[in-house]
Amino acid sequence: MKGRIIAIGDIHGCHEEFAELLRRLKLTRADRLILLGDLINRGPDSRAVIDLARAHRAIALLGNHERRLLAYRRTKNRAFLKGPDAQTVRQLRPSDWAFLETMRLTYHARSLRTVFVHGGFLPSQPWSKQPASIVTHIQVIDRTGQARKRTECASCASWADHWEGPPFVIYGHTPSSRIRRRKWSLGIDTGCVGGGRLTAYILPEKRFVSVKARKRYHS
Repeated sequence: MKGRIIAIGDIHGCHEEFAELLRRLKLTRADRLILLGDLINRGPDSRAVIDLARAHRAIALLGNHERRLLAYRRTKNRAFLKGPDAQTVRQLRPSDWAFLETMRLTYHARSLRTVFVHGGFLPSQPWSKQPASIVTHIQVIDRTGQARKRTECASCASWADHWEGPPFVIYGHTPSSRIRRRKWSLGIDTGCVGGGRLTAYILPEKRFVSVKARKRYHS
C-alpha cells in the first residue's frame, strides 16, 4: 500500500505539541514525514524535537533558524546568534548538529507536482536553482523584485501572491492564524510557538490535522 506524504509547519522547539500531532497522525512505515524547517529555537526543547524527528525518519528541510545556528557553528562568530539561539546551542549534542547538517533545501514530490520548502521562492527564477539565502528567508517581494522579510517591508506583497506554478509549493516560515491558501501554494505555519497551532497537511487526501499550543512560548 502506498503511503502518505505529511508536511508539518514550523515546530520551533514545541516538542509536546509535536508529539501530540504525531500521535494523531498515526504514521505508518510507508508514510513520508516532511518537516518544513525551523524545528528549533524559541520553544521549550529543541533537542526533544530533533529526537522525535529522527525517531520518525523525518525528512527535515533547512529553515532560517537552523541555517543561522549552523553558520555560528562553522565560524564561531556570535554575530549569527539572536535571542534564544544561545540556549539552543547549549542544548544540542554532536548528533543533533549532525542532523542539522543533513537538512536539505527542498523536497520535490514529482508525482504530485509539488515542492516543499521552508520559506518560498522568487517567481522570477527557476525554483530548483535558488540559494538557501532566498528559500529559507523569503516572505515578501519588494518593488525591485528582491526577496524580503515582512519586518523589512510591511507593505510588500507575499511571494506566494506572485507565484504561478507548477509546481505547487507547500511552505512554512510565515506564521499566520490561518492556513495561507493560494492557487499554487499553501502556507502551513500556524504559529504554534506564539500560542497558535501546529499544523500538518496530508497528501494525497489534502487533509489538515492540527493541535493547539499548550501556551505562548514566544511573542
